[in-house]
Amino acid sequence: MAEEIIYQKTWAIVFFCISATFHVTGFGQPDPKRPDLCQGAYYTEKQAAQVLQELTKTYKDQASWEKRAALIKQGILDGGELNNLPRKPLKIISTGSHKENGYVVENIALETLPGYYLTGNLYKPEIEAPSMPGILCPHGHFKNPDGRFQEQMQKGCATLARMGAVVFCYDMVGYGDNDQCSHEIPKAFKLQTFNSIRALDFLIALPGIDTSRIAVTGASGGGTQTIILTAIDNRVKVSVPVVMVSAYFFGGCICESGMPIHRRPSHITNNVEIAALAAPRPMLLISDGSDWTKNCPIVEFPFIQKIYGWYGLSGNVQNVHLPNDQHDYGPNKRQPMYAFLIKYLKLNADGLLRGGLVDESKSSILPPADLSVFSKEHPRPSDAVSGDEAIMKLLNW
Repeated sequence: MAEEIIYQKTWAIVFFCISATFHVTGFGQPDPKRPDLCQGAYYTEKQAAQVLQELTKTYKDQASWEKRAALIKQGILDGGELNNLPRKPLKIISTGSHKENGYVVENIALETLPGYYLTGNLYKPEIEAPSMPGILCPHGHFKNPDGRFQEQMQKGCATLARMGAVVFCYDMVGYGDNDQCSHEIPKAFKLQTFNSIRALDFLIALPGIDTSRIAVTGASGGGTQTIILTAIDNRVKVSVPVVMVSAYFFGGCICESGMPIHRRPSHITNNVEIAALAAPRPMLLISDGSDWTKNCPIVEFPFIQKIYGWYGLSGNVQNVHLPNDQHDYGPNKRQPMYAFLIKYLKLNADGLLRGGLVDESKSSILPPADLSVFSKEHPRPSDAVSGDEAIMKLLNW
């Protein structure tokens, strides 16, 4: 799709992978310069389905799956260089807020690394309750305007806040006013994933947040961030990855597949298995007919549902497939997301339902200038580090 970097679809047999725990024959097209990476449309659709079929022979119950799941999780941590995270107390900057109809939007920056400030917006109910669910909303590679400023992001976050949730929508590396480095730095995956972890630290520490009701949802590249964070952090209780989970597509951007999280010395995995690490926590897969999620109802979803079945909770994973929809987080996709989170986070939709759908009409669209954390009036702190090389040095922990 236009907002993802898609690699040319040429194919060859490239590996015969044997490990101590499983045996899978796969077919893909690696980058000759980085054969340790699985990037873009790494398989054909037929090859991807074959890989999943082979994987089903390697684990047949909850115990054998959990052994495999632990291997995959450790592979993400190792390949993404996410071990020994420097989780220092967060410095939080607030540069203004906007009172809207039933909710408030606050402009927030978090110092996730010394001199590096993650920017975002915190959406809160106008009247806060003693106990509220928390939701992270990472965005995808959507432009004009950038990521979190898009209507699809603002509508979703604002509407969730109007139903009683506290929602933090934060920038991808190099997007919005998170521009201390470019999006294409070699370790963008590491930085973005670390930012998600720190965003979660921030969210659950807010007053009134019920840590048993924490969710994450995002579309496209935000869907990748959703499955990755859910896979490695059990504090996430509910996940809704949108237009991303695919057996043959591994994410087209360096921020998704630019580090060796799929192909490890011990194993090779894919985004379907990574998404399945959510089991048995509630997860909704939203797919459409115009991108790499077009086969979800017959390929990816049954595979994941089988794993949930080993926990006796096959109903905890669901798929809403929209065959005539495009690659976005539009209203047709937000409605099933609302329904799922109303159920599992116990959101309050009183007064918002119209004909069985959540009414978004009172959720405002604000200009980027209103939502930006840093500006001439509110400059970035003087200790801010700038430039790709300087940010890469920060990532060498």
